[in-house]
Amino acid sequence: MPPVTAVPTGGGQHGPSNFDKLKMGAMMGGTVGTIMGFIFGTVNIFRYGAGTQGIMRTLGQYMLVSGTTFGFFMSIGSVIRSDADPKLHELYMRAQRRPIVNMAHPAWRKSS
Repeated sequence: MPPVTAVPTGGGQHGPSNFDKLKMGAMMGGTVGTIMGFIFGTVNIFRYGAGTQGIMRTLGQYMLVSGTTFGFFMSIGSVIRSDADPKLHELYMRAQRRPIVNMAHPAWRKSS
């Protein structure tokens, strides 16, 4: 999904701020990390047992650590991704596009 850019007009709505993007990345990353922690924690509890802390505490620890870690990196990544100037992105995309090659007009072709 491309990053949301603010439209430079006189009035109206603007894109989300960097802090909004940080919060959104943290929420998405925290949710995904918590789900992954639940899956990996459940598998590890089935394989190795819960240990001395019990099932719920061990599973909660897996979910909390995984959700926090993934949410942290996802929030930083979402801010870094959308922190660039839109004009620089446009110049980069313009430099990366394929060259336009027009076919020669039939009247200009050499006759055999």
